[in-house]
Amino acid sequence: MIEELFPSHDLSFTSVCSPVPVSYAVFDGPSPEPPLKLVLQTGRKVLTVDARNHGDSPHSPLMTYEAMSADIHLLLRQLNLSRCVLIGHSMGGKTAMVMALQWPELVERLVCVDISPSETTAISGFQNFIAAMKAVDIPRGIPRSTARRLAEEQLRPAIQEPTIRQFLLTNLVYVEDRFVWRVNLDAISQHLGELMGFPPFQVDYPGLTLFLGGSKSGYISSDDYPEIDRLFPEAEIQYVPDAGHWVHADQPQEFIAAICNFLRFLPL
Repeated sequence: MIEELFPSHDLSFTSVCSPVPVSYAVFDGPSPEPPLKLVLQTGRKVLTVDARNHGDSPHSPLMTYEAMSADIHLLLRQLNLSRCVLIGHSMGGKTAMVMALQWPELVERLVCVDISPSETTAISGFQNFIAAMKAVDIPRGIPRSTARRLAEEQLRPAIQEPTIRQFLLTNLVYVEDRFVWRVNLDAISQHLGELMGFPPFQVDYPGLTLFLGGSKSGYISSDDYPEIDRLFPEAEIQYVPDAGHWVHADQPQEFIAAICNFLRFLPL
């Protein structure tokens, strides 16, 4: 996946301290503000990573946590990085957990944002999102503003929350005289059961780990604590006040402060 994504880019990467790859949620992608603040406040190099079937990454029919973990592993190899601090939100958080459990020697510290190694089907609306997005029909040859308005009107009956509609519309892109979804809806739909679950592991990750949830979100509950403790025995769990599932968007300053505090004793 990395060779396909960066066929002509210089992938050399040198850094004295462990860099920070950041991986994102289903339908989500890099936003420049949180990584920039991490660079400024921690002095570390930050890599934002589009998951396969998202953003500018190639599409693939395979969409499992093991495959996405292998993508991150390959990225580290391509950049000649021996260790990193890995941060992931939601699906990206589960990918980061799998990476840490498979290759603990590569992950110096781990941050999982509003996600746990547990089943999340009951509290997610992704199947509804996918069905609504697949049903959107936009005619060719219309301007972007009109296309977004039409798409939002078609999403509205199934998705009442305006913020979620706007979030999904960030994936609407113009390709060959028409507007399409840049995420691979078929692959995500086919693997949604796996993405809402978590692969079985009998080993643990011994490194320091932060589970950072939103106080208004249900993605990290007390029911998840035993499994977190089993797989990540050095984990601490914190909640950002007045934040929902998108912690970094709801409370960006508190989000950055929590991560910087977690990394404060890690040598540069």
